[in-house]
This record gives sequence, C-alpha cells and structure tokens, in this order.
Amino acid sequence: MRNESVTTARLLLDPLSVAEARRTVARDAGDGDLWAEGYPGDGDVRACTGFLRGVAERGDPGVFRPYAIRLRDGGATVGGIGFHGPPDELGVVTVGYGLVPGARGRGYASEALRGLVGLARRAGASGVKGDADLDNVASHRVMEAAGLLRVAEADGLSHHHLAL
Repeated sequence: MRNESVTTARLLLDPLSVAEARRTVARDAGDGDLWAEGYPGDGDVRACTGFLRGVAERGDPGVFRPYAIRLRDGGATVGGIGFHGPPDELGVVTVGYGLVPGARGRGYASEALRGLVGLARRAGASGVKGDADLDNVASHRVMEAAGLLRVAEADGLSHHHLAL
C-alpha cells in the first residue's frame, strides 16, 4: 500500500515525509508550508521525533506514520494525526492526534480519526487503540465518535479500542 493522502469531507490527511518531519521538529516552516497559528504543537514535535527515530532504527514505516491535518478549503495545516508505529504482534496500531486551539470544537479531530481508522483497516491492521488523560473528556469524545470504545482506566488514562 502506497503512502497517499486520506481525504475526508473537510480535511486532507497528508503523510509526512522525513523532510517535513524534520521541519516540524525544528518548528521551521519551509517554502510551501502553510501552518495555522500554533502549529506545530508539542504533540506534533513528539510524534515527528518518534517517527524520525523509528525511520533511523527500522526504516520507513509505510502508511503507519504521522500525517498533517490540512483543511481542504485553503490547505492550512491545523494539526497532526498518525500512528505511533507499525502494528504490534496482534496487528493493533496506536493512534494519536492534536489540533491547534483555533481549530478545536469543529469536529475536525473526529473526522480525521475516522479517516485514519479507515486507512488502518485498508492497510490490514486488526485494531486501533488510543488513550487520553482521564480529565481530557474532549479526547474521549473524539475517540468514541470514531468508534473506539473505552475499555479500561489505568494510571490516570482512559484506554480506548476498536477491533477492525
């Protein structure tokens, strides 16, 4: 399966290249990057740092990488979403996501996560999981809106899972 953008009703999820991930970590927009105010956030930097480390250690992860969340109308990057790495030994992938403050509350995160779940399904993953701090009710709602069910609470986190 090739690294291709995922298109939803209002968003494009564009797979990040190594060069884009490096710019994100450096917080240094390149020519052609259209970053909304507040992008990249700390979560984007952490995700891209992990991606770059994984590429150096294991090679390119294919579709199981970070993606920029871009508005179809105008192309601004308003956040990031992606996989924490390739599927585990059971075929389950872990996801993470975040939006700049100005893009929150519009359903973008749920829409992006539904798109990423569809990509995981097409790529052959057996399940998707994610977690959020217990007090991050908005993130719980995002995962639930994308079909992930709360399966446990431990160590201050709410754990969610969806079998594919």
